[in-house]
Amino acid sequence: MTITESGGHTAAAAGATSAAEVLEFATERSVEMVDLKFVDLPGTWQHMTLPIGAIDADDFESGLGFDGSSIRGFQEIHESDMLLIPDAGTAFIDPYYTRPTLSLVCSIADPVLGEPYGRDPRFVAQKAERHLVQTGIADVAYFGPEAEFFVFDHIAYAQTENRAFYEVDSDEGFWNTGSPSGTTPNLAYKLRQKEGYFPVPPADSLANLRGEMVATMESLGIRCEFHHHEVSSGGQGEIDMRFQPLVRMADQMMVYKYVVKNEARRAGKTATFMPKPIFEENGSGMHVHQSLWKDGDPLMYGRGGYAHLSDLAKHYIAGLLTHAPALMAFCAPTTNSYRRLVPGYEAPVNLVYSARNRSACVRVPMYHEAPKTKRIEFRSPDPTANPYLAFSALMMAGLDGIERQLDPGEPLDADIYELAPEQLANIGTVPSSLEASLDALEADHDFLLKGDVFTSGLIDAYIRYKREEEVDAIRMRPHPWEFALYHDA
Repeated sequence: MTITESGGHTAAAAGATSAAEVLEFATERSVEMVDLKFVDLPGTWQHMTLPIGAIDADDFESGLGFDGSSIRGFQEIHESDMLLIPDAGTAFIDPYYTRPTLSLVCSIADPVLGEPYGRDPRFVAQKAERHLVQTGIADVAYFGPEAEFFVFDHIAYAQTENRAFYEVDSDEGFWNTGSPSGTTPNLAYKLRQKEGYFPVPPADSLANLRGEMVATMESLGIRCEFHHHEVSSGGQGEIDMRFQPLVRMADQMMVYKYVVKNEARRAGKTATFMPKPIFEENGSGMHVHQSLWKDGDPLMYGRGGYAHLSDLAKHYIAGLLTHAPALMAFCAPTTNSYRRLVPGYEAPVNLVYSARNRSACVRVPMYHEAPKTKRIEFRSPDPTANPYLAFSALMMAGLDGIERQLDPGEPLDADIYELAPEQLANIGTVPSSLEASLDALEADHDFLLKGDVFTSGLIDAYIRYKREEEVDAIRMRPHPWEFALYHDA
């Protein structure tokens, strides 16, 4: 996490970085519990908690045991013993517990092998940062994700042998303009379909809630930038974080989702990062801004070239476009992701790059011309991605493009949604399903294995989990709309 002055909510802000200093920080703040958080293979935080007296400074080196066979994508039952290794630099006072609780983000180790666990997504990201330095190309990769989400007043769903349904609701949803008032008057401040971008309150009914989310993140050392309502009617929002190095930003992304969900819960609402929860409304994406630096100098800027891009930046873009089908297995990792990634609609699926153009998969922002602001933006990911794996895979694809001097081709400065079919025929697109993305990853992952950043074992386990637990689970179940299509066939 970022180290900023934040009223003592983070150990780093109080000057505590070692295990002993973090425990002293906890004692000074009368901490009673320690919460150990770690990420599973799909990208969801898991945790276990212990009293402050049950942890000492040595545990930050030797680790604390847990059952790895109960975690998605990890160990088999006959090899279940694993260790959590707390990272002292991530310590903060968790704002969502009634008793004072110190939160620590953990990496994972294998006690038998005596080394970091190869399927730990956080370890993958740490290896990615080390590999970047070892290449000599750059010494830091900055990431700035723009994660969108929905805040609903109600979510319900069920699936049995003979019945399936889901429903979501939001007081500001346009579908509620005609709802009966009941005990609460219908004041008619609803957002018209796909007109949710930037309205002021009272139409933007969630501005205060997003403000609480931002204030909490700032208190935890996360530097935020804009927050605003997003395009979709029905509670869609976005909060932007200031760019950070790869591992730090992945840690922050996990805190971001934690805060958004818990602040919504405090307000009696529910937040979801599901990419496409509403039919015929814009889905939630996670545009990922990326740049490489070395010795304090930006490497993406090249004055006078197209969009002031350096040759290195163009090669990086070419790497993203070349490996995009495989990247989507990590960057759009759910079956629901592909309800959003539909050609001709709002999400960018076309494998081209362009300055300022939000219909291209890779956009080059042009707000400012200063070299330090030059970056590229990959627009196809969504916030269900495991940030450790997604950011690492994106960087590895970009590095492969640089190392192989790949050519991204000519930019396309046109509204791709308006192109004629014969023009679109020559433009590649991202896969149209999770299954196709997993097939692409299976066929194209050598670039991820460089520097032992990803391992074949992790990739195989990831593909197997996604196919068995998600792709097959959806394929085997009837869809409600199939009854409208086929019940009288």
